[in-house]
Amino acid sequence: MRGHMALDNPEANHHFEQITSNGVQLRCVVEGSGPLAIMVHGWPESWYSWRHQINLVRDAGYRVVVPDVRGYGGSDAPDAIEAYDMETMIGDILGLIDHFDEEQAVLIGHDWGAPIVWNTTALHPQRIRAVAAMSVPYSPRGNISSIDL
Repeated sequence: MRGHMALDNPEANHHFEQITSNGVQLRCVVEGSGPLAIMVHGWPESWYSWRHQINLVRDAGYRVVVPDVRGYGGSDAPDAIEAYDMETMIGDILGLIDHFDEEQAVLIGHDWGAPIVWNTTALHPQRIRAVAAMSVPYSPRGNISSIDL
């Protein structure tokens, strides 16, 4: 039909795997080979927010893994509030590294994904090769008693 363009289906352009990590199933895009790079999305997003970067990182020589963070998209969404604390989210990332039998990974986070990758790096620096965070500046935990109200 003249003037009509078929819409691209980004899911059809990527390989998805359901990966068990830290007791949940995470839907992940998995592309390429080479050093592991995990891209962690923000809120309220999914793997889809990285759709323009996946092939670029893959083509740069990395095995790219882009999970739907627990509670989002095609990943498990546990009912318990405690299932979403930072320690648990860090465990999800470490579980992905372990799933691929890697000692280290490059972590890339955006928005809510940024604190997840910073904290994973801060608490497990031996497991992280490099870290990049976008759109949210790093801020170490502060001392509430030193804040003038």
